[in-house]
Amino acid sequence: MADNFIVPGKIFHGLGTFNKLAELDGTKALIVTGKGSMKKAGFVDKAVELLHSAGIKSVVFDGVEADPSIETVMAGFDMMCNEQPDLIIGLGGCSAIDAAKAMWVFYEYPETKFEEIIPPFTIKPLRNKARFVAIPSTSGTGTEATCVSVITDREKGTKYPLVSYELCPDIAIVDAELCRSMPTHVTANTGLDALTHALEAYVTPLADAYTDSLAERAVVDIFENLPLAYQNGENLEARQKMHDASCLAGMSFTNALLGIVHSMAHQVGGMFGVPHGRANAILLPSVIRFNAQVCEAKYANLAKVLGESSSERLAWRIEELRNQVGVESCFKAYGVDESAWKAKVKTMAQNALNDACTGCNPRAPSLEELEQLLNLCYYSR
Repeated sequence: MADNFIVPGKIFHGLGTFNKLAELDGTKALIVTGKGSMKKAGFVDKAVELLHSAGIKSVVFDGVEADPSIETVMAGFDMMCNEQPDLIIGLGGCSAIDAAKAMWVFYEYPETKFEEIIPPFTIKPLRNKARFVAIPSTSGTGTEATCVSVITDREKGTKYPLVSYELCPDIAIVDAELCRSMPTHVTANTGLDALTHALEAYVTPLADAYTDSLAERAVVDIFENLPLAYQNGENLEARQKMHDASCLAGMSFTNALLGIVHSMAHQVGGMFGVPHGRANAILLPSVIRFNAQVCEAKYANLAKVLGESSSERLAWRIEELRNQVGVESCFKAYGVDESAWKAKVKTMAQNALNDACTGCNPRAPSLEELEQLLNLCYYSR
């Protein structure tokens, strides 16, 4: 059990809170985003206007791709060095915010090498003291409230989760207006990612009363609202509840950490390009069944908030929800080539065993058990 509780310094949440940008203090902001929905929907231009109204100059780095790479992080760092902002704003999906977090590491601690910030790492006293603002446009990772950034090494075909409490944003703005145009498959993937965060955080050795209460509320709200948001993206009430649930789950797991669902999903995503939330959703029920050997009572307690009685019923409800939002039951059904899977599964298992998330799984897996779980989730049950 942890003896501290880390959350953003301030969270603005609710429809219309994007306008809180006009109330920030600073002289110059660097907005980190991608070239997609935030630009097309006008939120990048609106952010510039709101900052201008507060007397804050702004520049935009819009080069963030899905699953941001080391190269993108270093390009953003170079721009920060040139522009010297005192506000860094991650605007968009988890990729934009995660990239901005990693850029911030180098901006505040520029003598660091990338290999040195693989966990565990601690940032020394800040050089520039720039405040970090996170504004998510998807309801899944909770990165606006977490101490985690995931960066992809494309050359090695793997993902690195960077973990340090200093990465928790100073300010989070959780406004579901930014999610209105989110496609149905992204709504499904991100929503199931948030569910995985809550469920994994609930059973780690670091879970406590604080993290459990957040996880429980997130689970209830996701089961109630994900199908509604999936069916109708214009349902802003459901969108906001999903956005808040994602943030709640993020605050839970950034303190209680995660488990082997994420360890394996990092590898499946890195090797085969399966969207992270979708990979989590395929893996989650099987991992619950694996972990139940040591934490059945905890799963059963969480199942009760859904009107269920056991870990098996909890796993079944997740499979039902997964089906409701169009997510496959296995990686083969997703389209991962069988021969390629067989060629890489041992490497994925080994990398998952070494993943930072594995240490907090309630049941310590062997290399063979991770390979078995991966294979179980390749083929439909």
